[in-house]
Amino acid sequence: MGGANLDQPGTRLPPALGYLRFNTTFRIQADGTAVGGFTWDGRADTLADQARRPFLSSNEMANPDVASVVTKLSKAPYAAAFKATFGADIFNNPIVAFDRMVLALERYQREDADFAAFSSKFDAFTAGKTAFNGAELRGLVLFNRKDKGNCAACHPSTKAANAPGALFTDFTYDSLGVPRNNSIAANADAGYFDLGLCGPTRSDLAARSDLCGKFKVPSLRNVALRKRFFHNGQFDSLEQVVRFYVSRDTSATTWYSLDAMGNATGYDDLPVDLRGNVNVTEGPYNRLVGDAPALNESEVQDLVAFLRTLSDGYAP
Repeated sequence: MGGANLDQPGTRLPPALGYLRFNTTFRIQADGTAVGGFTWDGRADTLADQARRPFLSSNEMANPDVASVVTKLSKAPYAAAFKATFGADIFNNPIVAFDRMVLALERYQREDADFAAFSSKFDAFTAGKTAFNGAELRGLVLFNRKDKGNCAACHPSTKAANAPGALFTDFTYDSLGVPRNNSIAANADAGYFDLGLCGPTRSDLAARSDLCGKFKVPSLRNVALRKRFFHNGQFDSLEQVVRFYVSRDTSATTWYSLDAMGNATGYDDLPVDLRGNVNVTEGPYNRLVGDAPALNESEVQDLVAFLRTLSDGYAP
C-alpha cells in the first residue's frame, strides 16, 4: 500500500532492478518486435526516467509536485554532499535538482557492482570454478531444450554481446496469459484489464492492439529471491511458475477461473477479443488439452534447482 496515507493499492508487482544497465531504450523493430525500455511496459526510456516516477505516483510516494520532493531532499542528511556534487545553489532550481536526483539514482544503478554482480553459482560454473549437482545440470539442459522448458528462447543462457555474462533476458515482451490476480483491488472491476504495452498505464501504444497483453521479459537472475512472480504477482513460488508454463493449456482448469459449465475461462486476465495475442506457438506453450505437459514433476524440480543457481553471492 502506498499513497499519502499508505492506503492506496497498486496494480503491478515492482520489477527487479538488477542487470538493467545492459538494457536499451524502447523501440519496435522492423519485424514488429517490441524491445527495450524500463518498467513492465517499457514506458521509461532510461533508469533515470524510471526512478522519477515513484516520487510523484499517487499510489507510491505521492508527493504533490517536484518542489516538495526537492524541499525534502534539501533537508536530508546528505544534502551537503548533494550540493558539493551538483552546485551550491542546486536547490534554488527544483526542476534541475529533481533531474540531478534521478540522475544520481541512475548512476548508482549503473555503477554499483551489486546491481550486476555476476556472482552466482551459474557464473562460477561457466568459469569452471565449481560443478553443478545432478539436478542443477539436468535443469540447465531442460532450460535450453526447445522441446522441453525452452526458457532460453526469451531468457538466453549464453553470454550477451554487451555484458560479461548471460543476462537471462532478451528485453523483449510477451503475452503469456497469466491468470487474473483477484487480490489486486483494481481487478474487482470486471471491466478493468492491465494490457501492458497498450495501456492503461502506458498510453502512446493504445491503438496497437497486437501489443495488448504483452509485458517485459524480466531477467531470471536472482529470480529465486523473489516472493511473487509475473507482472501481477499471481504466483508465489518458482515451482508454481514452472508448472504454469508447462501446463497452462494442457490443464487449464488448474490455472483459470471456471464458467457456469465448469469450463476454464482461459487467459482470463485479457478481454476476449485480445486473447489471440497470447503466445501459443513456442514451446512449452504449444500444447493442447489432453497433451502431456512439456515437463513432468521431476523435471520441474530439476529446472527449479537450476534457477536457484542464478542467485548472486555464491561462495564455493
